[in-house]
Amino acid sequence: MNPQLAQLRDLTRRELLGRLGTGLGSVALSMMLAGENRASQTRWQDALDAVPHFAPKAKNVILLHFVGAPSQLDLFDNKPELRKFDGQRCPEKYLEGARFAFIRGKPKLLGTQFDFRPCGESGLELSSLLPNLSRVADEIALIKTLHTEQFNHGPAQLFFHTGFPNFGRPVMGTWISYGLGSVNRNLPNFVALITGSIGGAGNSMWGSGFLPTSHQGVEFRSQGDPVLFLSNPAGITTSDRGRMIDNINKLNQANLAKVGDPEIATRINQYELAFRMQASVPELMDIASEPKAIHEKYGVEPGKSSFANNCLLARRLVERGVRFVQVMDQGWDHHGSIFANLPKKTQQVDGPIAALIEDLKLRGLLDETLVIWGAEFGRTPVLQSDREKAGRDHHKEAFCVWMAGGGVKGGTVVGKTDELGYFPVEDPVSMHDFHATILHLLGVDHKRLTFKFQGRDYRLTDVAGDVLTKILA
Repeated sequence: MNPQLAQLRDLTRRELLGRLGTGLGSVALSMMLAGENRASQTRWQDALDAVPHFAPKAKNVILLHFVGAPSQLDLFDNKPELRKFDGQRCPEKYLEGARFAFIRGKPKLLGTQFDFRPCGESGLELSSLLPNLSRVADEIALIKTLHTEQFNHGPAQLFFHTGFPNFGRPVMGTWISYGLGSVNRNLPNFVALITGSIGGAGNSMWGSGFLPTSHQGVEFRSQGDPVLFLSNPAGITTSDRGRMIDNINKLNQANLAKVGDPEIATRINQYELAFRMQASVPELMDIASEPKAIHEKYGVEPGKSSFANNCLLARRLVERGVRFVQVMDQGWDHHGSIFANLPKKTQQVDGPIAALIEDLKLRGLLDETLVIWGAEFGRTPVLQSDREKAGRDHHKEAFCVWMAGGGVKGGTVVGKTDELGYFPVEDPVSMHDFHATILHLLGVDHKRLTFKFQGRDYRLTDVAGDVLTKILA
């Protein structure tokens, strides 16, 4: 992670690749046939590329991103005063200088129609729409005052993942893969799982930006080949594939020796990883092999694309040493009919999320796995459209995210919003604070995780960010 050390490491790797000559495909094949499984060995001390700055609390991350942005006011931030003044004009002090995506004029306040109740020993308040999540309330550290600089989906999604609103920057998962390296040889270090359509920022939400592409997220699909072109074409055997890779890499090695482009070394590594994945991925994706009780707990349907299936796959991925798993679910952009549509979406995700946390805890994985719930922004305390088709617009000033496991203090609340849930009044949390805290839990000093690009050092947290010590266990 030190730039000089990283440079030396890269030079050594290139020199090694230049001297290896032929036989890389054969080596990969022998590893595969021997059943080598790095995930079954010591998971942390055996990191392949790097070590943390200090003792980590978490070793893996499962990031749950709800594309479109759920309403924090109907799920996590209970505002009795907002219900009391429901239907009245929003006070002018909230509207001065305000920018909305769709609301025009002077909107009315919109209170929730859902009940809240204290849950667990901590008394964490959760919506009645989350009955299963209430079982694990004492594992959750809830942040109520995250704010962003963007109020449209695409830029806000980029800001949530990269700390910058424009294309071209690495996402969290890429930074973490680059900084901490891999603890497995047979799977990508960063995997993206998607239900529904991709968000406005597209695949940049798991992109590598200016970091080496070996650290970008790899999308796993629920149907067909989990990774495109993973299966051999008809008439091609595994040994045929190994010989092809040998010959392709001879050419790549010659080109690498000639031009010294590190992306060629990345290409060599990716060919080898893809070859090993032919053996590891089919077993990984076989959720039908899980016990019936696990199927029922998550609500999975093997062979289909669902958020529940992806939650179970996320557990299977971190079990096998995948560092960062990003689970994205689309359909949370409730500009209208929010009180009819929000319950439908929460019903799809509430059970699987609780099952994921309980399953990780039962297996002894929750202490080392950081589970994050979040979205690109929140929803307004004011009404969009008419009462019959009541919806909420985009809201960037204050919204909720939460973390569980991996070194966080469960049953904790950070931050407080005003009586209408509009602005933070205690402990405002910036996106850079959020990112700095995630890195800290992984044993990384966010100020020291840098990459030199176009003449200057970049980092996930740009030039700001403080760790949220209140949520640390």
